[in-house]
Amino acid sequence: MRRKVTVVGSGNVGATVAHRLADKQLADVVLIDILEGVPQGKGLDLLESGPIEGYDLKIRGTNDYEDTGNSDLVVMTAGFPRKPGMSRDDLLKANAEIVRGAIEKVVKYSPDCFLIVVTNPLDAMAQTAYRVSGFSRNRVIGMAGVLDTARYRAFIAEALGVSVQNVQGFVLGGHGDAMVPVPRYTTVAGIPVTELMPKEQLETIIQRTRNGGAEIVNLLKAGSAFYAPSAAVVEMIDAIFNDRKKILPCAVFLEGEYGIQGLFVGVPVKLGARGMEQIIEITLTDEERAALEKSAAGVKELVGVIGV
Repeated sequence: MRRKVTVVGSGNVGATVAHRLADKQLADVVLIDILEGVPQGKGLDLLESGPIEGYDLKIRGTNDYEDTGNSDLVVMTAGFPRKPGMSRDDLLKANAEIVRGAIEKVVKYSPDCFLIVVTNPLDAMAQTAYRVSGFSRNRVIGMAGVLDTARYRAFIAEALGVSVQNVQGFVLGGHGDAMVPVPRYTTVAGIPVTELMPKEQLETIIQRTRNGGAEIVNLLKAGSAFYAPSAAVVEMIDAIFNDRKKILPCAVFLEGEYGIQGLFVGVPVKLGARGMEQIIEITLTDEERAALEKSAAGVKELVGVIGV
Protein backbone atom coordinates (compact mmCIF):
# COMPACT_ATOMS: atom_id res chain seq x y z
CA MET A 1 0.00 0.00 0.00
CA ARG A 2 1.31 3.42 -0.96
CA ARG A 3 1.83 6.05 1.66
CA LYS A 4 -0.33 9.16 1.78
CA VAL A 5 0.87 12.73 2.19
CA THR A 6 -1.37 15.73 2.79
CA VAL A 7 -0.05 19.15 1.83
CA VAL A 8 -1.84 21.98 3.62
CA GLY A 9 -1.75 24.99 1.32
CA SER A 10 -1.83 24.83 -2.46
CA GLY A 11 0.30 27.87 -3.18
CA ASN A 12 3.69 27.75 -4.84
CA VAL A 13 5.43 25.80 -2.07
CA GLY A 14 2.58 23.35 -1.48
CA ALA A 15 1.89 22.67 -5.14
CA THR A 16 5.60 22.19 -5.89
CA VAL A 17 5.93 19.77 -2.95
CA ALA A 18 3.04 17.78 -4.47
CA HIS A 19 4.75 17.90 -7.88
CA ARG A 20 8.08 16.63 -6.50
CA LEU A 21 6.37 13.87 -4.49
CA ALA A 22 4.63 12.68 -7.64
CA ASP A 23 7.79 12.79 -9.74
CA LYS A 24 9.65 10.72 -7.14
CA GLN A 25 6.61 8.42 -6.70
CA LEU A 26 6.91 8.73 -2.93
CA ALA A 27 3.22 8.87 -2.01
CA ASP A 28 -0.37 9.56 -2.94
CA VAL A 29 -1.04 13.26 -2.40
CA VAL A 30 -3.91 15.35 -1.09
CA LEU A 31 -3.68 19.11 -1.59
CA ILE A 32 -5.94 21.04 0.75
CA ASP A 33 -6.68 24.76 0.86
CA ILE A 34 -9.45 27.13 1.93
CA LEU A 35 -9.58 28.49 -1.63
CA GLU A 36 -12.28 26.69 -3.59
CA GLY A 37 -11.14 25.22 -6.88
CA VAL A 38 -7.43 25.99 -6.55
CA PRO A 39 -6.30 22.73 -4.90
CA GLN A 40 -8.76 20.77 -7.05
CA GLY A 41 -7.41 22.33 -10.23
CA LYS A 42 -3.76 21.83 -9.33
CA GLY A 43 -4.40 18.29 -8.14
CA LEU A 44 -6.18 17.41 -11.36
CA ASP A 45 -3.39 18.95 -13.43
CA LEU A 46 -0.83 16.81 -11.59
CA LEU A 47 -2.98 13.70 -11.96
CA GLU A 48 -3.18 14.26 -15.72
CA SER A 49 0.62 14.45 -15.88
CA GLY A 50 0.83 10.82 -14.72
CA PRO A 51 0.56 9.12 -18.10
CA ILE A 52 3.40 11.28 -19.43
CA GLU A 53 5.68 11.12 -16.39
CA GLY A 54 4.83 7.48 -15.67
CA TYR A 55 3.52 7.73 -12.12
CA ASP A 56 0.43 5.84 -10.95
CA LEU A 57 -0.46 7.94 -7.93
CA LYS A 58 -3.71 9.21 -6.51
CA ILE A 59 -3.54 13.00 -6.48
CA ARG A 60 -6.47 15.16 -5.54
CA GLY A 61 -7.31 18.61 -4.26
CA THR A 62 -9.93 19.38 -1.66
CA ASN A 63 -11.34 21.89 0.81
CA ASP A 64 -12.51 19.17 3.22
CA TYR A 65 -10.14 17.87 5.91
CA GLU A 66 -12.01 14.57 6.00
CA ASP A 67 -10.36 13.80 2.64
CA THR A 68 -6.96 14.00 4.36
CA GLY A 69 -7.79 11.13 6.72
CA ASN A 70 -5.18 8.47 7.49
CA SER A 71 -2.30 10.49 6.07
CA ASP A 72 1.13 9.13 6.94
CA LEU A 73 2.66 12.59 6.83
CA VAL A 74 1.31 16.14 6.66
CA VAL A 75 3.24 19.13 5.31
CA MET A 76 2.12 22.50 6.67
CA THR A 77 2.78 25.22 4.09
CA ALA A 78 -0.32 27.42 4.48
CA GLY A 79 0.11 30.96 5.70
CA PHE A 80 0.38 34.54 4.62
CA PRO A 81 3.35 35.06 2.29
CA ARG A 82 6.30 37.22 3.16
CA LYS A 83 6.31 40.45 1.18
CA PRO A 84 9.15 42.91 0.43
CA GLY A 85 10.05 44.83 3.55
CA MET A 86 8.15 42.39 5.80
CA SER A 87 10.10 40.70 8.57
CA ARG A 88 9.37 37.13 9.58
CA ASP A 89 8.10 38.51 12.87
CA ASP A 90 5.36 40.44 11.06
CA LEU A 91 3.86 37.12 10.04
CA LEU A 92 3.80 35.74 13.55
CA LYS A 93 0.30 36.11 14.99
CA ALA A 94 -1.61 35.75 11.73
CA ASN A 95 0.18 32.58 10.72
CA ALA A 96 -0.02 31.13 14.22
CA GLU A 97 -3.81 31.17 13.94
CA ILE A 98 -3.69 29.52 10.53
CA VAL A 99 -1.34 26.78 11.77
CA ARG A 100 -3.36 26.23 14.94
CA GLY A 101 -6.61 25.74 13.05
CA ALA A 102 -5.13 23.50 10.38
CA ILE A 103 -3.24 21.26 12.81
CA GLU A 104 -6.35 20.73 14.94
CA LYS A 105 -8.18 19.42 11.87
CA VAL A 106 -5.22 17.37 10.63
CA VAL A 107 -4.78 15.62 13.97
CA LYS A 108 -8.49 14.78 14.10
CA TYR A 109 -8.31 12.79 10.87
CA SER A 110 -4.66 11.60 10.92
CA PRO A 111 -3.72 11.05 14.57
CA ASP A 112 -0.69 8.92 13.70
CA CYS A 113 0.96 11.15 11.09
CA PHE A 114 4.28 12.95 11.05
CA LEU A 115 4.22 16.74 10.71
CA ILE A 116 6.68 18.78 8.67
CA VAL A 117 6.21 22.52 9.17
CA VAL A 118 7.22 25.06 6.51
CA THR A 119 5.06 28.07 7.40
CA ASN A 120 7.02 31.12 8.62
CA PRO A 121 8.25 32.18 11.11
CA LEU A 122 9.34 28.56 10.90
CA ASP A 123 10.61 27.79 14.39
CA ALA A 124 7.65 29.40 16.17
CA MET A 125 5.15 27.74 13.80
CA ALA A 126 6.74 24.34 14.41
CA GLN A 127 6.38 24.91 18.13
CA THR A 128 2.73 25.89 17.61
CA ALA A 129 2.11 22.66 15.67
CA TYR A 130 3.88 20.65 18.38
CA ARG A 131 1.78 22.12 21.19
CA VAL A 132 -1.52 21.91 19.32
CA SER A 133 -0.98 18.36 18.05
CA GLY A 134 0.14 16.89 21.34
CA PHE A 135 2.46 14.62 19.32
CA SER A 136 5.78 13.30 20.62
CA ARG A 137 8.69 15.44 19.53
CA ASN A 138 10.03 12.90 17.05
CA ARG A 139 6.89 13.42 14.91
CA VAL A 140 7.00 17.22 14.53
CA ILE A 141 9.88 18.62 12.48
CA GLY A 142 10.53 22.06 11.05
CA MET A 143 12.01 22.45 7.58
CA ALA A 144 14.62 25.18 7.79
CA GLY A 145 18.14 23.89 8.04
CA VAL A 146 17.90 21.74 4.91
CA LEU A 147 16.93 24.81 2.88
CA ASP A 148 19.46 27.14 4.50
CA THR A 149 22.19 24.53 4.08
CA ALA A 150 21.29 24.06 0.41
CA ARG A 151 21.71 27.79 -0.15
CA TYR A 152 25.01 27.79 1.73
CA ARG A 153 26.33 24.83 -0.27
CA ALA A 154 25.14 26.30 -3.57
CA PHE A 155 26.90 29.61 -2.94
CA ILE A 156 30.17 27.88 -1.95
CA ALA A 157 30.06 25.61 -5.01
CA GLU A 158 29.39 28.61 -7.25
CA ALA A 159 32.27 30.58 -5.73
CA LEU A 160 34.76 27.71 -6.07
CA GLY A 161 33.49 26.42 -9.42
CA VAL A 162 32.94 22.89 -8.10
CA SER A 163 30.05 20.44 -7.99
CA VAL A 164 27.45 21.09 -5.31
CA GLN A 165 27.77 17.40 -4.46
CA ASN A 166 31.35 18.04 -3.32
CA VAL A 167 30.23 20.60 -0.74
CA GLN A 168 29.17 19.32 2.68
CA GLY A 169 28.15 21.46 5.62
CA PHE A 170 25.17 22.56 7.65
CA VAL A 171 23.51 25.50 9.31
CA LEU A 172 22.36 25.64 12.92
CA GLY A 173 19.87 27.84 14.74
CA GLY A 174 16.70 29.62 13.76
CA HIS A 175 15.50 30.14 10.23
CA GLY A 176 16.29 33.69 9.17
CA ASP A 177 18.77 36.35 10.12
CA ALA A 178 19.89 34.49 13.26
CA MET A 179 20.94 31.27 11.53
CA VAL A 180 24.39 29.96 12.44
CA PRO A 181 26.53 28.51 9.63
CA VAL A 182 29.45 26.48 10.99
CA PRO A 183 32.46 26.84 8.66
CA ARG A 184 34.57 24.45 10.79
CA TYR A 185 32.29 21.62 9.69
CA THR A 186 32.14 22.69 6.04
CA THR A 187 34.19 20.69 3.54
CA VAL A 188 34.68 20.45 -0.21
CA ALA A 189 35.50 16.88 -1.25
CA GLY A 190 36.74 16.40 2.30
CA ILE A 191 38.92 19.52 2.26
CA PRO A 192 38.05 22.17 4.88
CA VAL A 193 36.49 25.14 3.09
CA THR A 194 38.72 27.45 5.12
CA GLU A 195 41.68 26.11 3.11
CA LEU A 196 40.03 26.91 -0.21
CA MET A 197 38.82 30.47 0.20
CA PRO A 198 39.77 33.49 2.31
CA LYS A 199 37.82 34.21 5.48
CA GLU A 200 36.36 37.40 4.02
CA GLN A 201 34.86 35.58 1.04
CA LEU A 202 33.35 32.93 3.29
CA GLU A 203 31.84 35.61 5.53
CA THR A 204 30.22 37.18 2.48
CA ILE A 205 28.70 33.80 1.56
CA ILE A 206 27.46 33.30 5.14
CA GLN A 207 25.76 36.68 5.09
CA ARG A 208 24.17 35.92 1.72
CA THR A 209 22.90 32.63 3.16
CA ARG A 210 21.30 34.47 6.08
CA ASN A 211 19.55 36.79 3.63
CA GLY A 212 18.75 34.02 1.14
CA GLY A 213 14.98 34.21 1.47
CA ALA A 214 14.87 38.00 1.43
CA GLU A 215 17.09 38.10 -1.68
CA ILE A 216 14.56 36.01 -3.61
CA VAL A 217 11.59 37.97 -2.25
CA ASN A 218 13.18 41.22 -3.40
CA LEU A 219 13.90 39.81 -6.86
CA LEU A 220 10.42 38.37 -7.38
CA LYS A 221 8.66 41.49 -6.03
CA ALA A 222 5.58 39.33 -5.41
CA GLY A 223 5.95 35.97 -3.73
CA SER A 224 8.83 34.08 -2.20
CA ALA A 225 11.05 31.05 -2.79
CA PHE A 226 9.40 27.72 -3.54
CA TYR A 227 11.66 25.52 -5.68
CA ALA A 228 14.38 25.04 -3.04
CA PRO A 229 11.96 24.92 -0.08
CA SER A 230 9.90 22.19 -1.76
CA ALA A 231 13.04 20.22 -2.59
CA ALA A 232 14.08 20.45 1.07
CA VAL A 233 10.71 19.14 2.26
CA VAL A 234 10.81 16.19 -0.13
CA GLU A 235 14.34 15.26 0.92
CA MET A 236 13.03 15.05 4.50
CA ILE A 237 10.00 12.97 3.46
CA ASP A 238 12.22 10.63 1.46
CA ALA A 239 14.49 10.14 4.49
CA ILE A 240 11.51 9.23 6.69
CA PHE A 241 9.59 7.04 4.25
CA ASN A 242 12.68 5.15 3.11
CA ASP A 243 14.19 4.94 6.60
CA ARG A 244 17.46 6.37 5.33
CA LYS A 245 18.82 7.36 8.77
CA LYS A 246 19.94 10.52 7.03
CA ILE A 247 21.55 13.29 9.07
CA LEU A 248 19.97 16.60 8.11
CA PRO A 249 19.73 19.97 9.86
CA CYS A 250 16.11 20.40 11.00
CA ALA A 251 14.18 22.40 13.58
CA VAL A 252 13.26 20.09 16.45
CA PHE A 253 12.10 20.49 20.04
CA LEU A 254 15.13 20.55 22.31
CA GLU A 255 14.96 19.22 25.85
CA GLY A 256 18.38 20.23 27.12
CA GLU A 257 20.43 19.39 24.02
CA TYR A 258 22.93 22.16 23.27
CA GLY A 259 21.89 23.65 26.62
CA ILE A 260 18.53 24.71 25.18
CA GLN A 261 15.29 23.76 26.88
CA GLY A 262 11.76 23.72 25.47
CA LEU A 263 12.29 25.39 22.09
CA PHE A 264 12.38 24.44 18.41
CA VAL A 265 15.88 25.20 17.13
CA GLY A 266 17.74 23.96 14.08
CA VAL A 267 20.30 21.23 14.81
CA PRO A 268 21.62 18.14 12.99
CA VAL A 269 19.23 15.21 13.41
CA LYS A 270 18.91 11.67 12.10
CA LEU A 271 15.72 11.19 10.09
CA GLY A 272 14.32 7.71 9.62
CA ALA A 273 11.14 5.65 9.87
CA ARG A 274 10.43 6.97 13.36
CA GLY A 275 10.83 10.56 12.25
CA MET A 276 13.43 12.43 14.26
CA GLU A 277 15.39 9.48 15.64
CA GLN A 278 18.42 11.18 17.13
CA ILE A 279 19.74 14.66 17.81
CA ILE A 280 23.41 14.91 16.89
CA GLU A 281 25.28 17.08 19.38
CA ILE A 282 28.49 18.54 18.01
CA THR A 283 31.18 20.41 19.87
CA LEU A 284 30.83 24.17 19.46
CA THR A 285 33.30 26.94 20.12
CA ASP A 286 32.32 29.65 22.60
CA GLU A 287 31.54 31.96 19.67
CA GLU A 288 29.36 29.38 17.91
CA ARG A 289 27.51 28.50 21.12
CA ALA A 290 26.85 32.18 21.81
CA ALA A 291 25.43 32.60 18.30
CA LEU A 292 23.21 29.53 18.76
CA GLU A 293 21.98 30.81 22.13
CA LYS A 294 21.21 34.18 20.56
CA SER A 295 19.23 32.41 17.83
CA ALA A 296 17.33 30.40 20.45
CA ALA A 297 16.56 33.57 22.38
CA GLY A 298 14.92 34.97 19.26
CA VAL A 299 12.71 31.89 19.00
CA LYS A 300 11.85 32.16 22.71
CA GLU A 301 10.70 35.72 22.21
CA LEU A 302 8.40 34.71 19.34
CA VAL A 303 6.83 31.74 21.09
CA GLY A 304 6.28 33.93 24.13
CA VAL A 305 4.23 36.36 22.05
CA ILE A 306 1.89 33.60 20.82
CA GLY A 307 1.89 31.66 24.09
CA VAL A 308 3.26 28.30 22.97
